[in-house]
Amino acid sequence: MPLTPTGDIVASARRDGRGAGAFNAITLEHAEAVVAGAEAAGLPVILAVSENAVRFHGGRLRPLAAGCAALAEEAAVPVGLHLDHVVSEALLHAVEGTAVSSVMFDASKLPYADNLAATRAAADWARARGLWLEAELGEVGGKAGEPALDAHAPGARTRPDEAAAYIAATGVDALAVAVGSSHAMTTRTARLDHGLIAELRAAVGVPLVLHGSSGVPDDELRAATAHGMTKVNIGTALNIAYSGAIRGHLARHAGRTDPRPYLTEAREAMAEAVRHLLTVVAAAPAV
Repeated sequence: MPLTPTGDIVASARRDGRGAGAFNAITLEHAEAVVAGAEAAGLPVILAVSENAVRFHGGRLRPLAAGCAALAEEAAVPVGLHLDHVVSEALLHAVEGTAVSSVMFDASKLPYADNLAATRAAADWARARGLWLEAELGEVGGKAGEPALDAHAPGARTRPDEAAAYIAATGVDALAVAVGSSHAMTTRTARLDHGLIAELRAAVGVPLVLHGSSGVPDDELRAATAHGMTKVNIGTALNIAYSGAIRGHLARHAGRTDPRPYLTEAREAMAEAVRHLLTVVAAAPAV
């Protein structure tokens, strides 16, 4: 089916009080697994490509975006294409003319005033081109090899009053908030501040986004969407499945040189991870 704008997928999930899963793709196998997992779950999905993934591909966005778009167009479920954690203005502008419908513009490392100015400019640029723009306020931590920030550290969490002011000043369409998760976690031990999620939902008028969701257990993810989290970003969980399947295969077939058998297992393992996590985040809200 035709590509579905990310904003439409998120808006529909928000209306229903459910979560919308966004999964990071590094390779074509990742993207194939995301689509296959979504089809197995019978649920919409957001296929995300990060600035780090673009860098891995030599700084070229268009080949990977085109491959993801082709997969999305042949999918049996709605698929949105998203560019994640963009810090480069040049990469933001490179989405023009691609099938990407949304961007997460990450100015969170800048001083607050600079963050506001850069994000406002990015939001204005995106809106003029019909693109949906997400930003981040607070410190999720753990991105690009940096140490994970203690979720209880001063300044780590997003304050509702600051979030409301930030959205008013920047005009973004969605806000990633710090509520206790961290990027690149390999164990599912994060505990979220669900009271804060509910306060943030009440304070802002745009969808909330949870980054670092691979480290969040199923019950915490369900509670997060019930309390007001909408877009749920997942990346490391796919890499754990991918790497684990390859290690297991090569341990059984040490002399194998053809990558197709172990990449098949890796793709299947990632697809199952996507299927499971999508059913968790898209579960009906608790009554």
